[in-house]
Parts: sequence; structure tokens; C-alpha cells
Amino acid sequence: MTTNLAYERDVIAWANEQASLLRAGRFDLLDIEHLAEEIEDVGKSEQRELASRMAVLLAHLLKWRFQPERRGRSWQTIIRVQRNALSVHLESVPSLKATLNDAAWWTKVWADAVSKAIEETGLDLFPEQCPWAIQEILDPDWKPE
Repeated sequence: MTTNLAYERDVIAWANEQASLLRAGRFDLLDIEHLAEEIEDVGKSEQRELASRMAVLLAHLLKWRFQPERRGRSWQTIIRVQRNALSVHLESVPSLKATLNDAAWWTKVWADAVSKAIEETGLDLFPEQCPWAIQEILDPDWKPE
């Protein structure tokens, strides 16, 4: 089976084969094109996780702010869990911190958060742009009032 065919048929078997070739120093047999794609995908996966967790956190902060009568332990828990997970993620992948300064990334994440909040609340009164600083968003003791 050729390397490209192995990649298309069974990516796990292909990955194991590539790892074995790397460890054996058989660089001439590596599927360089697909290896490069997979390495890039690792970075994209880390960015997707950051965006997903941030959108969930922001949606719950929006709900906290705009539905004070519904505040409860479950929202507090989700906010705490997401903040903790974001902190751990940013510590384990420090290069992601630069993403937090990317205006285009924030626009997409904010749009996702607002969509989640609208879907979960039925309200459509949320700000067009995030009104909070990243330091507030990640602060374990801060909640929007």
C-alpha cells in the first residue's frame, strides 16, 4: 500500500507507520506532504478549542449579565469550568495567547457567543462587540453586573 493510499484509507494506521519511520530514521519513506498537513491541523485544533471554550464562557457571561433573575449554581459552575480550562489551555499552549489580541478572531468568537446566548435565552439584545476586557473575562472573581 502506498503512503498516500494508507493516509486516505486509515489515518491512524498511517500515523503509526509515520511515527515508526521517524523513530527508525527512515526519512526517505515519510509522507512529508500529509505529515505537514497533520502538524498544521494540530495547531488549528488548539485554536478551535480556544475559540469554542471562549464562546461558551462569553455566552454564559452574557446570560449572567442580561438574565439576573436566572442566575444560579449551574451558570457559576460553567463559568468557573470554562475559565479554568482556558487558563490551563493557555498555559499548555503559550503561543495561543497571541490569538487573544487578534481582532478578527474576537469578532468571530463574539458572534458565536452571541448566537449561543440568543439560542439559549430567546433574547436578542446583546452588544455587537464584546464590552469586557480579556482580563475581566478570565478573572475568576469577576462577573458582569
